[in-house]
Amino acid sequence: MGDQINSQEFHLSLEQIAQASSSSTVRYLNYRDKVARLGLEYSGAAPFPGVTTDFAPIPEEPGSLEAIWCITLLSHSVSLPQLQYLLRFFDEQQWSLFATDTLAQRQDRTVIRFQIDGDLDFDSARLACLGVADELGVDLTIQASVTQRVPKLAGFDMDSTLIDAEVIDELAKITGIGDQVAAITQATMAGDIDFCESFKRRMALLKGFSEQRLAEIARELPLKEGAYELLAALHALGCKTALLSGGFTYFAEFLQRERLPLDYTHANELKFANGALTGEVVEPIIDGDRKRKLLQEIARDLDLGMESVVAMGDGANDIPMLNLGELGIAIHPKPKVRLQAPQAINLFGLDAALYLFGLNDQQIARLGK
Repeated sequence: MGDQINSQEFHLSLEQIAQASSSSTVRYLNYRDKVARLGLEYSGAAPFPGVTTDFAPIPEEPGSLEAIWCITLLSHSVSLPQLQYLLRFFDEQQWSLFATDTLAQRQDRTVIRFQIDGDLDFDSARLACLGVADELGVDLTIQASVTQRVPKLAGFDMDSTLIDAEVIDELAKITGIGDQVAAITQATMAGDIDFCESFKRRMALLKGFSEQRLAEIARELPLKEGAYELLAALHALGCKTALLSGGFTYFAEFLQRERLPLDYTHANELKFANGALTGEVVEPIIDGDRKRKLLQEIARDLDLGMESVVAMGDGANDIPMLNLGELGIAIHPKPKVRLQAPQAINLFGLDAALYLFGLNDQQIARLGK
């Protein structure tokens, strides 16, 4: 029979946390005014002496933002050694830890926001955080504290972002040319082939595909994890949402009509003759630059500055819009995109973006009521 698992909150200094030797699980860390409230699950002897209390629930809302930068740790589970590694990383970078807030403390999800001050270059700091994320097996994002707010406009890619599929690839599988088309798609998303050229090549291969079959496929497309939850939350918060896709209007409009609360959709038009695809394309093709311009146009029509705009996507043709506003969140991105996007989330679904908007689980839960 194993040791009993204990759950306690410890009141500590950061120095005490750094010096402990324990494999305890971190359930939360809230730090202000030089005092850390560290919630731990552990077996055996307590890892720290001194003051302890029972676990505290997640606060109604996070503390105020007072530092220049926010670094957000997202993980299914956080160990004390991982937390200690992160604190050493901050010290090595000469970043001063001002405060922390725990935004999620579920059994399968821990999200901790660190407020830091320091003279840093964003791109260098972002890449350093990606290196730590790889080392620890977590997600670690950095952003200016002023961007920790709900956007007024959010732009989304469709394929492999809002839906868990690449539509052209799915059509190709049905027609027996799946491997051929998937190889072109993969090279395109990795940035190895120009999007417009690859789009034309893939469409030519789909000549003759039945329009009736398209309607059946539309109903079978799976939503990406957290897609509905994120868009429903943004809708409740008054944020406008736009789908900007290099895919097809046929599926984009179906999503808007049947599945997701979308305010705008822009995608490529399909050309039919006698109830089947002609294999031709309708210009202009929506590529990465076109997505960026469309998002700018929607923002301008809404009289919004780019500081109020967020973009989310996964592929190389999303990079232009991901770098348009102050937040550009790559969701389960290709390696090249992860390196170039301002922020990236690999471990969770789209709804995890709500933490980067400064919301905690208490606030998110209230949105659904």
